[in-house]
Amino acid sequence: MEPQIEGVASEIHRRPYEPGDLEGAFLAFAATDSREVNAAVAREAEELGVPVNVADAPSEGNFALPSTLRRGRLQVAVSTGGASPTLARDVRKRLEGRFGPEWAGLVEEVGKARSAGQTNHELEEEVGRCLSRLSG
Repeated sequence: MEPQIEGVASEIHRRPYEPGDLEGAFLAFAATDSREVNAAVAREAEELGVPVNVADAPSEGNFALPSTLRRGRLQVAVSTGGASPTLARDVRKRLEGRFGPEWAGLVEEVGKARSAGQTNHELEEEVGRCLSRLSG
């Protein structure tokens, strides 16, 4: 199991899926290496009204995860609605070059100015310059 999942999971069972495992679940991910198991998880989730993401057959699930680029508090999310996670990832990777580390500081400064109720024209101009560089 991925360490990131273990850090947020409220319950972990290190055994194969069994019908009934989703009872009381808030959210489900069907991401095993077995098509049959993923389909069974998706069916149970649908029966129980539990939102489910199905890794190998996105159309069986009812939500998709975006590929997310983060620069400090700036988040840029790309999604194909589950049609092609690979395409979403590739688009995000291209955006990484356009949104460099300087965006983290810029967002922080804009946030501070907003919290203080200030309008900083120099900061707004810098945001404009950064945005204009995105178009190529």
